[in-house]
Amino acid sequence: MNELLSDIVRAHGGFSRWRALNQVEATIVTGGGFWALKGLVHDPDPRRMIVDLHQQRASLKPFGDPDWHTEFAPDRIAIRRGDGSIVAERENPRAAFTGHDMKTAWDPLHRAYFNGYALWLYLTTPFLLAREGVRVYEIEPWIEHGETWSVLRAEFSGMIATHSAVQDFYFGDDLLLRRHDYAVDVAGGFAAAQLVHDYISADGVRLPSKRRAYVCRSDRRPDLSTLLVSIDISDVRFS
Repeated sequence: MNELLSDIVRAHGGFSRWRALNQVEATIVTGGGFWALKGLVHDPDPRRMIVDLHQQRASLKPFGDPDWHTEFAPDRIAIRRGDGSIVAERENPRAAFTGHDMKTAWDPLHRAYFNGYALWLYLTTPFLLAREGVRVYEIEPWIEHGETWSVLRAEFSGMIATHSAVQDFYFGDDLLLRRHDYAVDVAGGFAAAQLVHDYISADGVRLPSKRRAYVCRSDRRPDLSTLLVSIDISDVRFS
């Protein structure tokens, strides 16, 4: 394993602790202007996210109705009622984004798939960088307000549903995540920079509780004039 990644994982709780856990639940509150661009009505109500740590599975509830929840997997997305009956489902959900750009309207299944893979990624970082199907290497450091951040570039294989094949993760001197860059392939591939902060600890694992995503300019600086997506994470429980 990359030596820097090994140190980063240790700073976030370590592999021994991570391997002893199977699932994480968290309350999330989202906001930002991205949802309106996709023609979606957004509300700031808290929702409960459940993520499997060692396979790419996730669920969000409620979703669209107090009795509904999502079921995410890379090859299928579904919305179910509390009694288990299916409201809507889609096989091969990634194909449904073909030809999309930033302003292409989404239906509920588009949003459910995006939410599923994105929150799975965020709630398993940085441990997922050591998974099979992810190649990680260090690139040039980044200077931010006098601080030097180490940067790990991750190349994801098609085994993992995620924003884009190549993503950059920035870590401070304390080895905690500061920023995450990627292309939003399901929305035309525009470059995004996500700033993260306010770390919390839960059951021996450390993770950021606030994420703020912006369009990334050609000089690799986030355009702070427009907040695309905000995510606040609380009441985190690993099991």
